[in-house]
Amino acid sequence: MKIHLVDGTYELFRNYYGAPPKKLADGREVGAALGLLRSLVALLAQPGVTHVAYAFDHVIECFRNDLYAGYKTGQGIDPDLWNQFQLAEDVVVAAGVPVWSMIEFEADDALAAGAAHWKDEKSVEQILLCSPDKDLAQMVSGNRIVCWDRRRDIILDEDGVFRKFGVKPQSIPDYLALVGDAADGYPGIPGWGAKSASGVLSKYGHLEAIPEDVRTWQIKGMAPGRAATLAASLEQHREDALLYRRLATLRSDVPLKETLSDLEWQGALPQLKQLCKELGDESIPERLTRWR
Repeated sequence: MKIHLVDGTYELFRNYYGAPPKKLADGREVGAALGLLRSLVALLAQPGVTHVAYAFDHVIECFRNDLYAGYKTGQGIDPDLWNQFQLAEDVVVAAGVPVWSMIEFEADDALAAGAAHWKDEKSVEQILLCSPDKDLAQMVSGNRIVCWDRRRDIILDEDGVFRKFGVKPQSIPDYLALVGDAADGYPGIPGWGAKSASGVLSKYGHLEAIPEDVRTWQIKGMAPGRAATLAASLEQHREDALLYRRLATLRSDVPLKETLSDLEWQGALPQLKQLCKELGDESIPERLTRWR
């Protein structure tokens, strides 16, 4: 079997900015939640999709905000989008799919925990982390755990991660610490970019393994002056780099109550029809062939 673990927050944002808007008579905007539901129905219709779970950021803030004041918050989110967060979780539950609603942790942490929990199950052929979020690349393992960008239909296995980032999956948190992640709100280390980070980390793997004595660096194609500048910046900002790596490292210890059998889709729940009627689109349930 294959397990599909979906970043529901990403799906909601993607549909808010990509799907047609739809306002109800009371003025509520529901287009993003309906788009997310249509995307879920399309996923469930694909051959081989049997075990599914969705993870959501129930609130944007998490434990990382306590570690770093600049970490992303819910500030600036359009109220029409914010007001669909709970609705998005509701439609997924009504479709009969388990929801991991994150408050202390983030949705990506839940996906990481699911991948870590079931990666050694003999009955599991592959785990697909359905999100383009680069954080999740750290969880990729061979072709057994992969990232799937559904919008562009791109799958990243372990070789794909190296081709894209220039480092192995286990070095992704170190890579993000050096280059930064604007989406999550931390800037990286001055002077370091994607090329320099991949060049150094492909050789040394982790921040601690990068020699302090730049004269011992053996980075192909890197001029000595450039290496000296990078080393000096890393030394000056080493504590920041370690903090950013902690922010980038996904937590695989998120408590998930579901068993593997709980992820098997048994069909939508009866309340989905009423919910879709209230949302003004009764055609969506007609696309589902299995009901409880």
